[in-house]
Order: sequence, then C-alpha cells, then structure tokens
Amino acid sequence: MAELETLSDVVSRGNRAEAKKITQELIDAGMAPGEVLDRGLIPGMKIIGDKFKNNQAFVPEMLIAARAMKEAMIVLEPLLLGQGITPKYTAVIGTVQGDLHDIGKNLVALMWKGANIGVVDLGTNVTPAKFIEAAREHKAHIIGMSALLTTTMTIMQATIQGIRQANLPGLKVMVGGAPVTQEFADRIGADGFAADAATAVERALALIENTPVQV
Repeated sequence: MAELETLSDVVSRGNRAEAKKITQELIDAGMAPGEVLDRGLIPGMKIIGDKFKNNQAFVPEMLIAARAMKEAMIVLEPLLLGQGITPKYTAVIGTVQGDLHDIGKNLVALMWKGANIGVVDLGTNVTPAKFIEAAREHKAHIIGMSALLTTTMTIMQATIQGIRQANLPGLKVMVGGAPVTQEFADRIGADGFAADAATAVERALALIENTPVQV
C-alpha cells in the first residue's frame, strides 16, 4: 500500500508531524495497528539504519528518525496495548558502573525500540547487580552494556560473570562503546558486539533468535 511506503519514507526522514498524521489516517481507515507498525514504521527505521551503516546518514539523522517513530507510536501504543500486542522481545540496556556517558546507549535504545524490541533503559552508572535484577524482573532476552571509558570496560566483565552465575538461561549479552572491540567482547565472554547503533539491531535480533549474523 502506497500510504505505508510513504509512512516509512517520512519516518526515515524524521518528519514527526507527517509520521503521526499518516499513522492516524491509516488507523482511521481501518488498518490494524500491528500492520502499521510492521509494514510502515519498522521499515522506516530500517531505511535510516541501512543508510547509517553505509555512511549515507549520521547520528543526528538517526535521532531525528527515532523521534518521528516515537511520535507515531503515540497513536499506536494505546491501540496495541488494548489488543494485547506487546513487543516480542525485551532488552535491558545501560551504561556500566562508573561511566556517565549515554549518547551511544540512548541511540541503541531508540533503534531497538524502532525494531519493536521492548527496552528497559537503566540509564548510566549501572551496577552489575542492577543489570541482573532488571533482567530477571522483566524476563529480558538480552542485556546491552555500553562503556566509553577504558577504565570502566572491566565492569562489563564483572557483570557478565555475575549474569552467568545468576541462573538466567537463554539471556544474551551484547557490549559496545567507543573503546570496545570484538576481540575484547570475545575475551570477556559477551555473546555479541556492535560497533554502531544500526548494527546493534541486527546483532541483537540474531542473538535472540539464534540466527547467523552476516558480517
């Protein structure tokens, strides 16, 4: 349907007013909220995510697109909840203890929400115990940990060790942040690593769904 393609386009371009307007028009025309989400909003976030990975868009454009998605969700969320439709997966995300940087973490959280992953954002300076408690409470499928300081990267390892001892079967752990590398992620026992927010979406889904990731 052309209207869904238009919705995807305006979301990818970050046009908040149009995203909300078209979403409302589609609902008023009788389209199911889940279809608007799956065929309009999520593809729009994928467009901007792919552009980011190809260096055709940058962090500001991704943030603007995420805000357009959020504006459209103001219309959809109550309807989805009313129908008992909730995100298929749940993620817990936070910046590790001792680190107050959150721009990258916030961007990943927005992109995960744009992929219809429920996100519990713990903010910054998050202790290992708080990650574990939140994952257990919300029955999370994945934890995302961010660090910008090399001095706080060691907290990631301590958190992963705590998670492995906490009897949370199936819970995956992804790490990221400017100083974090795939080699470091492997060394501390993380399940996954993402160098940027767009990659974090496909890596998270691949880990949760236990499907191969194309590198």
